[in-house]
Amino acid sequence: MKIPETSVKLNSTNLYEEDYYLWLVATEKSLREGKLTELDLVNLMEEIADMGRSEKRAIESNLEILLMHLLKYKYQPEKRSNSWRYTIKEHRNRLKKSFRDSPSLKGYFNQIFDQCYQEARDLAATETGLVLDTFPEKCPFNPETTLNPDYLPE
Repeated sequence: MKIPETSVKLNSTNLYEEDYYLWLVATEKSLREGKLTELDLVNLMEEIADMGRSEKRAIESNLEILLMHLLKYKYQPEKRSNSWRYTIKEHRNRLKKSFRDSPSLKGYFNQIFDQCYQEARDLAATETGLVLDTFPEKCPFNPETTLNPDYLPE
């Protein structure tokens, strides 16, 4: 997208609020051209911080859904379905792609594993209608088996 030179003032606080996409394009252009004094640094720093938070939220969300479905698969064997297997595979793939693109997120995954299990346990109880105590307080899966594409709990 060609940006008219006279129409874009990046360090104007209004562009970010008036046309976010144009702000992104103009920011990229200024960075590529080394025009660092034209940058809207306050909003740029906030966007970068938000990107990091968003990546972490995606890890948490995918892990919670994956663990919830592994619990359902283990504790409701009579209801196992291709849909559950698909969801397990889909969320493993999402996590694998995140780790491929940002290997440092694997450490975050390990750090939040137990916390996400507690959320997944609660979600599984709510979705299945089973009492919370049906699912063990300590996760029956470890991080490696959770990500193992061949693992399904029996």
